[in-house]
Amino acid sequence: HEGYSYSTVQIGEQCWFSENCRYLPEVSPISVGSETDPYYYVYGYEGTDVAAAMSTSNYETYGVLYNWPAVMTEDICPSGWHIPSDGEWQTMEISLGMSESEAAQTGPRGPPVGQYMKSTSGWTTSNGNGSNLSGFTGLPGGRRDSGGFYVDGNEGYWWSASESGSYSWARYLIHSNYNVYRNVDDRYEGH
Repeated sequence: HEGYSYSTVQIGEQCWFSENCRYLPEVSPISVGSETDPYYYVYGYEGTDVAAAMSTSNYETYGVLYNWPAVMTEDICPSGWHIPSDGEWQTMEISLGMSESEAAQTGPRGPPVGQYMKSTSGWTTSNGNGSNLSGFTGLPGGRRDSGGFYVDGNEGYWWSASESGSYSWARYLIHSNYNVYRNVDDRYEGH
């Protein structure tokens, strides 16, 4: 997509990217955000120069943080690909061993499924790393909130395409356990 070849992995009956999105049509300073307009961030980068943002180690390692309107833009995925729905996330979690009823719950769920989704290195503590048995290679890319960038090395966040009122469904992995968190988040946050 746009000159970059993504690594993919088959998990159950689904095919997933095994790395974070790198689509970056523009870059936003941390101080601006919206629940309705798309914004794109590179962790730790405070400017607006796309080439400079793409030359950072955080872009190389973690890709881009998107608010929900940005992750829902038409051009974010290669042709034939899409942002997964909440139900598609649940299907993946079930194929990794989570029960159907547990997959439908909110909050922390399903250890050791988080261990299977986390990368084998890059988490702040050695016991924060996962086994990556799924091949998903979940990295701790942190997030963008209204107050700044947070928790790189400690947590990873991913949007779904599914809405819940004025919020949207997301998934988290954190360094201190092997749960997969399913929660709704404010759409201005960068995942």
